[in-house]
Amino acid sequence: MRPGAPMKPLLVIGDALLDRDIEGVVERDCPDAPAPVLDEQESISRPGGAALAAALAAADGRPVTLITALADDRPGRELAGLLEGHSVEVLDVGVAGATPEKIRVRDRGRTLLRIDRGEPGQRIGSLTAAARAAIGWAETILVSDYGRGLSEQRAIRDALTFAAPRKTVIWDPHPRGAAPVRCIALATPNRAEARAFATDLASGNGDGDGAASWGRRLAADWHARHVCVTCAADGAVLSGGDRSSAVPAPRVCAGDSCGAGDRFAAAAAGALADGSTTIDAVREGVESASSFVALGGASGWAARMQAAGSRPGSRPETHPGRRALSAGALATAVHAQGGTLVATGGCFDLLHTGHITTLQTAGTLGDCLIVCLNSDASVSRLKGPSRPLVAQADRVRVLEALSCVDAVAVFDEDSPGRVLRELRPDVWVKGGDYERRELPEGEIVEGWGGRVVTLPYVDGHSTSRLLREVVGRGGS
Repeated sequence: MRPGAPMKPLLVIGDALLDRDIEGVVERDCPDAPAPVLDEQESISRPGGAALAAALAAADGRPVTLITALADDRPGRELAGLLEGHSVEVLDVGVAGATPEKIRVRDRGRTLLRIDRGEPGQRIGSLTAAARAAIGWAETILVSDYGRGLSEQRAIRDALTFAAPRKTVIWDPHPRGAAPVRCIALATPNRAEARAFATDLASGNGDGDGAASWGRRLAADWHARHVCVTCAADGAVLSGGDRSSAVPAPRVCAGDSCGAGDRFAAAAAGALADGSTTIDAVREGVESASSFVALGGASGWAARMQAAGSRPGSRPETHPGRRALSAGALATAVHAQGGTLVATGGCFDLLHTGHITTLQTAGTLGDCLIVCLNSDASVSRLKGPSRPLVAQADRVRVLEALSCVDAVAVFDEDSPGRVLRELRPDVWVKGGDYERRELPEGEIVEGWGGRVVTLPYVDGHSTSRLLREVVGRGGS
């Protein structure tokens, strides 16, 4: 998408659910049964199913319309109100029955029990004239199937069959739902769903080769241009024709995967709507889903939206005038507005492609990115008396010139512990093949509920390698 250009609209079609988290603390057992007693602290409701995908796309700042079937009951009215609050235009075809609900009972973020209400297969209403017109006008359509019958409704399926060869249709399938219509641009099953659909290729090993094979088979069976098999922490495998490409995911040390599939589908569909290639849209989906998981999944997202007290569909106003603020003042402003503060650190001596990739990816994980930069003295102690090659002031200027960097905080110590305690980032990003136990700063960040994300280095790019090449060429 051209920088500054408005986001293109997205039409979402699918089954909407009402999700609810009952949060509390367990400190004793029930005296009359072998069961824990939860002292309830709060209950947070949020859109679920296709409604979550629509709300997430709208939270990105995208115009979103949702075609769904809502029951005329208390949960249905609550869900309609949530969607209105998230700036999602709802075209309701109606359903005879109860609104599906998924309720998670959680002890300090750990799920103890899930309660499901509402049976699939209820009678869905007829496609309205407004819904039919929306399908006709839409350029990009995301079908978010949760196996409750909407994607099998004859009129909707006929309209999508007609639209698919002419439009960009993304289909997020469900094992209980129907197979996608022909000629869609992209299908996004997860690994278990792909194996279930491609039963004769179910090797049982669940590895990357299996995902590629299932994707190619499904692309052929569904006459889809591409099938992307999402593989949780392993990223995704995109297949089309006789080719497959693996897209790795940033490593997330902890998190909540609830809603990650909807975050992936909404981000990929939005990228395609804005003109991205399919592989770039998949990369966008993987990065967005990884960030979503690291920040607490659907529960964390709903809590942040509630805490921000701002209208969903817009990010906290952290960017205007940000360059005029110091790193500490910017961190305070982001926290006050309910935003997500991301920090990363390093020497950044001779900035190269690996650095840029890490910084750009880190910048997508929240609302603001602060770089914690080793001072000249710190670099010399860590790298030797011949370093740094680029002085501290110049390294700061280069980093601040990058659009993905909002501020730079210089520290003199050998590790960024002190500056992290001052900034208190929500996400700490490190580049390289680190395990959680190898990152002492991870314990610091997690002390206030933050998350640690590690991003793989770009192979073949490092400052040391650049120096060796310069020396090998005689400095010319």
